[in-house]
Amino acid sequence: AHLRWGWLLLEEFEPEDAIDKACEQLENYTRLLGIPQKFNKTVTVAAIKAIHHFKLKSQSSEFKDFMNQFPRLKSSFRELMGFHYSLDIFSDGQARKEYVEPDLLPFD
Repeated sequence: AHLRWGWLLLEEFEPEDAIDKACEQLENYTRLLGIPQKFNKTVTVAAIKAIHHFKLKSQSSEFKDFMNQFPRLKSSFRELMGFHYSLDIFSDGQARKEYVEPDLLPFD
């Protein structure tokens, strides 16, 4: 669902605006559910940046075709993030609260 949502945001907005929208919406959603600690800013930003990166390499105009072209986004997202970060962005406290730039490989 997050990948589809990120795809849709990037279809409608420039990458930085898509990132802002994603963070705002997901943070509000987790707060509404009473689980604000589940929001992870770095994972959210990194996901949008990764989707954008692969969209630039794709000629797919349909999400399903895009996912068929880049199945690792779905099946190996954690592994893909490991190419960019030496720290575990999924559990790091700082990464949850603020965006941490990749220290191994930039997304751009």
